[in-house]
Amino acid sequence: MRAQPTSPVPGALDGTDPRDPLAVPPTPPARWHPRLGALLAVLLACWLLPVAANAVHAGWLLPPVILLGTASLLRSGRNLLDRVVLALALLAGLTCAAGLLFTVWPWGLHPVPVSGCTLTALALASMLSRRAPQLPLPKWSDLVPLAATALAAGYLATPYLQANGFGQRLNLAMTGEDNARHPALFDVIGRLGGYLFIDPDAAREHIFSGLIHYPQGWHLTIALLDGFQNPGDTPTGPALMDHYIFWSLATFALLVLALIWATHHVAGPLHPLRRLVLTIAVTALILGTELPRLLVAGYPSETFGLSLAAILTALIARPLHRLREQLVLVGALLIGIGFSYYLFLLPAGAMVLCWLIADRRRLRARPGTATIVAVLTAALAPLVAVIGVFVAGQSEALAAPSGVRPVATVTTTLGFGALVLAAVLARTNLGETTWRRYLAVVTVALLFCASMAAVNLAHGSRPAYYFGKTAHLLILVFIVGAAALARLLPVPAQSTDAEPRRRPLTAALPAAATATLVTFAVLVGTGVVGGTGGYFHRSGSNSTWATEWAHRDLRAITRPALVTNTAAQAYPAIPGTVTLVVDKVGTESYRESIFLSALQGTTGQTESGIYFSTFAEPSRTAQILRRSPRPLRLLVADPVVQQAIDEILTANPSLRAGLTVVPLNATTAP
Repeated sequence: MRAQPTSPVPGALDGTDPRDPLAVPPTPPARWHPRLGALLAVLLACWLLPVAANAVHAGWLLPPVILLGTASLLRSGRNLLDRVVLALALLAGLTCAAGLLFTVWPWGLHPVPVSGCTLTALALASMLSRRAPQLPLPKWSDLVPLAATALAAGYLATPYLQANGFGQRLNLAMTGEDNARHPALFDVIGRLGGYLFIDPDAAREHIFSGLIHYPQGWHLTIALLDGFQNPGDTPTGPALMDHYIFWSLATFALLVLALIWATHHVAGPLHPLRRLVLTIAVTALILGTELPRLLVAGYPSETFGLSLAAILTALIARPLHRLREQLVLVGALLIGIGFSYYLFLLPAGAMVLCWLIADRRRLRARPGTATIVAVLTAALAPLVAVIGVFVAGQSEALAAPSGVRPVATVTTTLGFGALVLAAVLARTNLGETTWRRYLAVVTVALLFCASMAAVNLAHGSRPAYYFGKTAHLLILVFIVGAAALARLLPVPAQSTDAEPRRRPLTAALPAAATATLVTFAVLVGTGVVGGTGGYFHRSGSNSTWATEWAHRDLRAITRPALVTNTAAQAYPAIPGTVTLVVDKVGTESYRESIFLSALQGTTGQTESGIYFSTFAEPSRTAQILRRSPRPLRLLVADPVVQQAIDEILTANPSLRAGLTVVPLNATTAP
């Protein structure tokens, strides 16, 4: 069965037309002319609803209401999932920008004023645009991407769901060192009620100084959402880590959903068989490539930024018919990327510039909207990057030589990328504007990745940490390009006047068989099924990141996790006292101390006793005793360390002032 060019399929429309995505006239929006009395009643309800929900402890209902309310005012997309994903993208960017307001107004992140203002803004937007709230009816086709997202996220959540107690969950989280720093940001932003870089002097008392100017869009967003359940009750200790784990898993689920939606949007109208294969393939590619490492190693900010980048990639390759919504969404996505993970802001901006040049004639139809969005985006999107580079000097980190060797990453980009580009260059696809725009996006991502590799090489190191980040963006762009492969699959032949009418089963059998073989090949090739790690297996391991993570032994609790959990349970934080863990191995002391201080909310006080240039013992312990402020409590996890401390104090008795040494017995799992 030969591949057929994609044609519009009734019941599978997604708001685009493969023949000319810009020429189809939009459906006239529903007009709403509210009376003054009705308007006042709506505005009153915008505040009564949050107050009532907060009073009965049902604040968790407000975010879905706001999401659906936003989706009901959009008109792009043909199905409910389109509206919801676009509304998520819009709210993500606007929340990051609104965080500036939340930081300086007196109510912080309290859900009542936040929800009241948001619902009021939606009501005014409805009135000014004369759009009555309306949503497409849900269809079974909306559930397929959601089901795939749930399966992928549930698979990666398996270790946390099967963990027996907080000790095992902490052991899983301690796989990635950054899983200590992100909860600390989440905690302090929730307690202070806004971005830390607005008032760095005040933030310095609560958190490690290296995090004050770190991009905080994701942390503010989850602190805001977390507060809807228990306003003013910021989680601490094990509850803090559990909440952080939940939001990390939810963010990875957002990445899965964003990528599935992006591939469907870029593909345009597809036969249901092609759409099903594409959904399975994208889910398998996410699990098979290095992307699950974002969850394992603790990179939720990057995950959030990649989710927004996936949606932006789709909107650049196949713009929305409604230019105003396209402009607003692109601006919101750039702001969200800039506030959450500004490393991706440069390539994202270059992609948007390519779109602006390509659609320059179309933009003349909305000069006012284009100007307003451009000014606001130019002012807000680079704000965090400018502060990070010129105030905190974060550009020096780009040449950081740390990180895993990028062998598997290079293999993925070269092999899978070549396959995607071959499909894009096929006659069926290349003749469409969408795929020529997609090639521009790929070019930007490739140049950005190569530039980061050049930066590492220029500093005398192999491509490392931040090269891997740029490679993640490139992998994401290639996964979006998998839509080109799906469009080449054969579909069941339709009867025509020139051909005798075929029986439905006979006509569908060849296409279904091909789709089944392709799906099986993808599942095996990505390592999702079968006895090997597939094409994307980790360097030095015949397994993928997802497989190793999902099937790890939960009973094998590492010593750092055991020590940290014991310390957190047996020795709560003492106000005004610095608490640190010292162990036989310097790297273990470091890891135990940063996780304990994150759980106790004391990273601002423990900084001087944790971050040194050496991990060698006993010199590290000597530096802790000399540099840490008093009163100081040392939790000693090994008798050898106790002996070293006694020798240091004997040689320098003045270090005993304000010092408490506590033996820590952590020989069994709590």
